[in-house]
Amino acid sequence: MKVAVDAMGGDHAPGEVVQGALDAARELGVEVILVGPPEVVEAELRRRRPRPPGVEVAPAAEVISPHDPPVQAVRQKRDSSLVVGMRLVREGRADAFLSAGPTGALLAAGIFVLGRLEGVDRPAYGTLLPTRSGRPVLVLDVGANVDNRPEHLVQFGIMGSVYAEAVLGRPRPSVALLANGTEAEKGNAVTRAAYQGLSQAPEVNFRGYIEARDLPEGQVDVVVCDGFVGNVVLKLYEGLGLTLFGMVRDALTSTFRARLGALLARPALVSLRRRLDWEEVGGAPLLGVAAPVIKCHGASRARAVASGLRVVHEFVSRGAVERMRARLSAAPRN
Repeated sequence: MKVAVDAMGGDHAPGEVVQGALDAARELGVEVILVGPPEVVEAELRRRRPRPPGVEVAPAAEVISPHDPPVQAVRQKRDSSLVVGMRLVREGRADAFLSAGPTGALLAAGIFVLGRLEGVDRPAYGTLLPTRSGRPVLVLDVGANVDNRPEHLVQFGIMGSVYAEAVLGRPRPSVALLANGTEAEKGNAVTRAAYQGLSQAPEVNFRGYIEARDLPEGQVDVVVCDGFVGNVVLKLYEGLGLTLFGMVRDALTSTFRARLGALLARPALVSLRRRLDWEEVGGAPLLGVAAPVIKCHGASRARAVASGLRVVHEFVSRGAVERMRARLSAAPRN
């Protein structure tokens, strides 16, 4: 298995990206192509000897920044690390692509360079959110598309179901549609039409609507929503987690007695923090394009990049894209 890695993507590139890629290459035995200016990437590799076998460098002279207009940047910066990495996958020189670069540019490159799967109108970003049950829930879309039609949400449900089954190992994963109530008549015109479509989608274990308050309980495996709502949910999750940890920290350091209790509770708190740690999640899959693509957080350091490559390894080895292609081809067309 060979993975192209955008060595120049993210806030801490190239150093942390190169380190994470090397860690994953040693742990997983995957071959890695680090894409970026050769002199820059090779300098990072020299600082991190010995170099594992199967690590190579692909030249790319340009970098797409978060301030670049996504579509324009992909079209004009054809020698950027992001576009070159995608092209390696399209040409069959790599099996998958990973980047911590700009979300919009990664989506645009996925569509223009790799192309969409047949039956997919719009690809979607999925992300795993922690739940009380201990089984993370896959939520999609979380930002690729602000406005969606009902058929898009149905496609998200099919792709999310396949991903949960193939990559997360969930047999017959349950799928729900995020809405403002659980009754079938709830939602707006788009969600009500999507409800009917998901009810009829082949091999989708559709459970109906789910309310936002039930999402953290882990009642289902996959939650479908449009990209605007999904991104709001994601940011609320992130902010609420930081706020709650801050409140707990303040409470446990407020008095001498509280600090003694904190010492006793420390192992449980460390375990909880690990469950909520985004660096362990490994990034968001871009579902609906013709090859495995993982988007890591822009602030990713080496551990998060290595986690992302572990997800890529599962994505590729379990044939998730081919399974999506087969499932989508069986879905009825509108």
